[in-house]
Amino acid sequence: MRVTIINGGLMILCIDVGNSQYHGGVFKNKDCLFQFRMTSSQHSSSDEMGVSLRAVLRENKIDPDTITGISICSVVPDLNHSLASACIKYFKKEPFFLKPGVKTGLAIKYRNPLEVGADRIANAIAATQLYPNKNLIIVDFGTATTVCAVTKTKEYLGGIILPGMRISMEALVNKTAQLPKVEIKETAEVIGRTTVESIQSGLFYGQMGMIRELKTRIVQQAFRDESPITIGTGGFSKLFETAGLFVHLIPTVVLVGLLMAYGMNL
Repeated sequence: MRVTIINGGLMILCIDVGNSQYHGGVFKNKDCLFQFRMTSSQHSSSDEMGVSLRAVLRENKIDPDTITGISICSVVPDLNHSLASACIKYFKKEPFFLKPGVKTGLAIKYRNPLEVGADRIANAIAATQLYPNKNLIIVDFGTATTVCAVTKTKEYLGGIILPGMRISMEALVNKTAQLPKVEIKETAEVIGRTTVESIQSGLFYGQMGMIRELKTRIVQQAFRDESPITIGTGGFSKLFETAGLFVHLIPTVVLVGLLMAYGMNL
């Protein structure tokens, strides 16, 4: 994957702060050197965050002191102050936050643009740069599953938010008396022959069916004249790699978007 917005010897740490995990990566110029995921907690202190981030970099053979910039998107506002403090104390860097008012290159068509999650904006920034002049549908399988529609002229039209696979499983476990927690995975057969298999099938094929229906309706509403490219990303996206839901699977798309946003706002 080529990312050409940053020149020189910059080392950028990009962090996507989600409800369940931090998804991060380090870019040296255009190349993603490595990715990591860590469990997020709204009770983490700035010291815990800073120490954890430096440790994960060291374990992946990156000297934390070589980081020249930090780009963050967050859907957990309560963590932002602590994370910013961690960056300043442990990396000596004031982080860039992808938030309303910064340059994105997008025309946000939400009725209230402030409501759009920063992770969804990062996804759209990357997708429009990687696939210019194309209509796009971006499916992000995370804590929530989101589907976003972006036009070839970089208009972010909006999208859909639905419960992710883990949330759906936890709802079954917490709201029923006898249904167990299961491993979330692809199943070979749609008809389960045990309770565990039945739940796994429901999670996998239920999510697949919803995405297929939503894609069809988005095309009918917004992209009748020119078919879109569909991009899959997020923690559970690899489960659907061969399901025909998307053309391109890009697990790093949110991090690429953060890198590009950082470059736009230098």
